[in-house]
Parts: sequence; C-alpha cells; structure tokens
Amino acid sequence: MGQDLLKILVFSTEKISDPALDLAGLMKLHYPPSVRTIIVPCSSAVRPQWIMHAFACGFAGVFIAADGSDCPYGETCIEKTAQIVSMTHTLMRDKGIPTARLKMAAVCSVCAELFVKQMKLFAGELAGDTINMP
Repeated sequence: MGQDLLKILVFSTEKISDPALDLAGLMKLHYPPSVRTIIVPCSSAVRPQWIMHAFACGFAGVFIAADGSDCPYGETCIEKTAQIVSMTHTLMRDKGIPTARLKMAAVCSVCAELFVKQMKLFAGELAGDTINMP
C-alpha cells in the first residue's frame, strides 16, 4: 500500500506543536495527505483508549507530537506522555498490533521541517516491510 494511502493520526498540542504544523503549511512543505490531526492542550492529555480507537478505526499509525520541556502545563509532560505511550504499547501487544505503529517525538513551535520529515519517515515505515499491517 502506498504511503499516501495510509492514514496517520497526529495528536498535536495547541501551544507548541500545532504552530509548527501551521508553519509547515505556510512554508508549503508537503507531507502525506492522509495525515489527520487532533489538537490537544498537552500531549500528556492523550489517553491510551483514544490511540487504540484510532487503530480500530483503520489508522495505520499514531504520532504524538509532544511538548517536551516547553510544555506550559508542567515540567513532567514528557515523562507523563512517555508513560502513556508505554501503557498503550502494552495494550497494542495484547491486541497483536506492532508497537512501531505508535510514535512520539517532541515538536517545537518552529519545527515545521522536522515535523514534515517525521511524517514522511513514519509513512515510509508504515508502507514498508518493517511494520506488519493488519
């Protein structure tokens, strides 16, 4: 399956990573058109059941654009988000979903090119032989 056809859900934070996504558009940078975004206040607000629901709805991958150390809601954001990813990986293994289909990376407010690169790499991994698709 071509990487442009594989749906990727991105959880993006309203104050940090979402401006980078907007900047990518303003800079006319291109990433797979099958990327869909849900804006959340903080990446540690994402719930494992939301991620699992995305997989159940046919998303090939989920990407959490984490605030990292820039989170306005607390210094432990990255640790809390990593715990959410870890809990979700357990659920994914229980359901036979490869854990590589869930990615997390810090995306700062001016990291448009980094975000685009992440989306292209992730889409390529999902389309390739490295991740078994259902």
